[in-house]
Amino acid sequence: MGEDSLELLTSGEVALTLGVGPSTVKRWTQSGELECVKTLGGHRRFARATVLAFARRNGLEKGGVAQPEHIDRWLTLLTNDVGAYEVQAALLTERAARGCWWRVAEAIGQVLEAAGRRWSEGRLTVVEEHLASEVLQRGLTMLVESLPIRDDAPRCLLATAENEDHTLGLSLLELCLREAGWLPRWAGRNTPTEELTRFVRAGGVRMVALSASATSTDLSLLARQVERLAPACQEHGVTLLLGGAGAWPEDPRYGFRLRGFGQLQALLQQIGA
Repeated sequence: MGEDSLELLTSGEVALTLGVGPSTVKRWTQSGELECVKTLGGHRRFARATVLAFARRNGLEKGGVAQPEHIDRWLTLLTNDVGAYEVQAALLTERAARGCWWRVAEAIGQVLEAAGRRWSEGRLTVVEEHLASEVLQRGLTMLVESLPIRDDAPRCLLATAENEDHTLGLSLLELCLREAGWLPRWAGRNTPTEELTRFVRAGGVRMVALSASATSTDLSLLARQVERLAPACQEHGVTLLLGGAGAWPEDPRYGFRLRGFGQLQALLQQIGA
């Protein structure tokens, strides 16, 4: 018998191992998804081997990095002629497993990266990639519209970079923002920087999030956009976020270059809602 099967973890240690909160571990245990034993004092203990097997099944290994089997299941779902309701249900299942929307967003982001790689390798057709993106977008739209938000919640303006049409990253961001108590407002795709600047100067938003996908490779173009928008954000105390795999400046004079939803979560905790 291996050491992993003998070592017992507390609920807190399981939460740290899987990167979730203690309440999520408790819910998994009560539903029978995660096996445990109880001490004479009634405390839950978990075999490390059981916890690691649970992590592999649910794509929770290595701090939330989605494993190949998990990515394969999602790509099979998205390319298998499913509807938005099925995608919404799958996203809710991910939320139950991972405990928070930002971890779901991290995992789905990795699925999208894998889809892009497969397309570039010829293992996914253009039509399949477009269909997968479309049904995921519709599932996300249905989901975010069902999440309640306070009327007095702080506003975050969502927009893509100029000459950028991909909005899936912003839809994932919207899930994270709503869970953190923010009210996203959509400026849409390819919005001129001058219009965004005018909106910021008019007041009413506390944060602006710009997204650029891997197809946005022109560093000078993206840098100019930041240089035009940043002064208005700085003047009005508006946080500026630069997200996605695009060629944003790595160290902008104002604003934050985000590489993942984990960084976003840490930043939102600092800012507060």
